[in-house]
Parts: sequence; C-alpha cells; structure tokens
Amino acid sequence: MKYPALLSFAEIVDQLEQFDQIIDVRSPAEFALDHIPGAINCPVLDDQERIRVGTLYKQVNAFEAKKIGATLVAKNIATHIEQQFLSHPRDWRPLVYCWRGGNRSGSMALILAKIGWPVVQLDGGYKAFRQHINTELESLINRYSYRVVCGTTGSGKSRLLQTLQGRGAQVLDLEQLAQHRGSVLGDLPGDPQPAQKAFESAVWNTLRHFDPSKVVYVESESKKVGNLRVPLHLIERIRNAECIHLQASVDVRVALLMQEYVFFVEQPVELMRRLQYLTPLHGKEKIQHWQQLVNQNRMHDLVRELLVDHYDPAYLRSIGRNFPQLNVAPVLQLSGMTNQDFARLADQLLA
Repeated sequence: MKYPALLSFAEIVDQLEQFDQIIDVRSPAEFALDHIPGAINCPVLDDQERIRVGTLYKQVNAFEAKKIGATLVAKNIATHIEQQFLSHPRDWRPLVYCWRGGNRSGSMALILAKIGWPVVQLDGGYKAFRQHINTELESLINRYSYRVVCGTTGSGKSRLLQTLQGRGAQVLDLEQLAQHRGSVLGDLPGDPQPAQKAFESAVWNTLRHFDPSKVVYVESESKKVGNLRVPLHLIERIRNAECIHLQASVDVRVALLMQEYVFFVEQPVELMRRLQYLTPLHGKEKIQHWQQLVNQNRMHDLVRELLVDHYDPAYLRSIGRNFPQLNVAPVLQLSGMTNQDFARLADQLLA
C-alpha cells in the first residue's frame, strides 16, 4: 500500500484500536467539542492561527492565506514530531484526520509518510466520522437488549452499575458519560459536561464494544442528563425494557448521598445557591428553611427532607408512566452501603 493511504471511515471503523495513535490535527476548540474517541490533539493551526488564516482568505486572497498558513503548519508539524513522535519505531501506524480530510490532515500525513511511517489519512475527516454517528447510532442502539435499574434518589443505582461493570457485565453508565448526576444538584463542580456531540460519540463508542448476545445494564434516566439529551432511540429502548427495582431505606439513602455529594458539605455556599433553583417548586419559605439547615450544618436533616419532600414525589410521578415494566420488576433490597452489600446484589443479578 502506498502511504499516506486515504481510507474512508467505513473502511477503518472496525479497526480503530489497531492504529497506534489517532491524531486529530484540528484546533483545540474544534477538538474540545468532539473528536474520535481515543484521539490526541496535535493541531497544525491553533485557534488564533486558524482565525488569522481564515481572515486572510476572506479579506485578502487565498494565495496570501496559504503562504502564511503553510508557514504556520510546517512549524507546528515540526514541533509535534520533535516533541511527540521522534521515539516511535518504523512500524508505528497513525491515523490522521482534520475537519474534512483536506489540507491540514494531508500536510501532517504527507510528512509522516515521507519519514517512513505507514500513516493513514481519514477521507472526509471528522465530518465523515460524525456522519457515521448520525446514521449508525440508531441501529447500534437497537442491536442490544437492556435491563434498567430503577430506584428512588440515593438508592445506589450508580454504585450497583459500577459493581456490575467490575464483575464483567455490560454497563452503559449515561451519568458517567454525561459527567452529571441527573438532578438539579447533579452537575459536578469544576467538571463541566461534554458537548452534545461528544456525549453521543461516547455512547456510540461504549455500545460498539459490547456483545449483542448479552444484556446491557442502564439506569432509569430522563430524556436529559443535565444539559445533554439522551438519544431518542435509546430512551425509547430503555423505557420499554425489563426493569430491576432497587430499594433502600431512607437512612441508607441519606448515608449514600452524604458520601456521594461530599463536595456540597465542603462547599455550603454553592449548595445554598443550587437550592434556589427549587424555589418555583417549593416556595421561598421552604428554600430558606433548607438554606438554614445548611448554615446550621444539619446536612443529614437537609438530605432527608430533600428526599421526602422533593425527590421521592418527583420520582413517583414519573417512574410508573415512563417505565411500564416496573410493576412486574423483581425487587432488590439494599441493606447497607458497603462494597459487600453492592457485591451481593450484583451477584444476585448475574447468577
């Protein structure tokens, strides 16, 4: 094969893991919005350089823009080779892509090929990858059978999924992929959610590694996890799937939530700010009472009241309507919050 080889995404999708490196040469801002899972960012033009070259194209002409662009691209490729690639052996096999599989990835691929590496350039670039996600995600979702872990807030659904995954079960943890706990208090401080496209790419990348002959465990999510929309076809599949009803006492749930939301205990000002979001549902007097509990460091009392007055009623209003198979679901009773407690339930499910 002559290198750099130009291959479509359909030709390489089943062998992505066979490349030694997937190199995204787009700007850091483009990369941050979404990229092929596992890719590293080696921009041939950074964000400011890309703006500069684009401005020259529009305000002067293509020739002047290409002269400046070529200078910047050559310098940046040299830096990447010197800092990241010099130690790689002759048989190192990278996949290189940019936005459309044009000049940016072509420049990087050509130089790597001239060195002697068997480099592949993605024909169509990121746009081809994104088109694959748009056209194939539905059929990929429909390939699997799902089992949905249902339960009130704090009943340990995420912990059970993590335990199942640790025991080799196939788990699609949407909250983990979305970097959000799925409630008004669910976004993680200092850990912003990914872009919608990146979330969809993560769902695709997780599902494509699963075995269709085995069940996929998932949590009973709403249509959105934080600001991110769960793919419509996935919502439809899990809402009609078999359910598992995970139950725990209020005391156990309070203890679990205190453990999982420890950052709110350490950041009471942020917690009080978040509680204000619930004002339209509970009124100013109730919110002020909850904020007073925060000021008094009565966190257990606050969590208990939030469960009883806010989360449980919301759960009961929606769960039966959205997950019709919950009425015939087997019940798992969580008796404690230790690893052994979750291991016992996971083994019971997998037996």
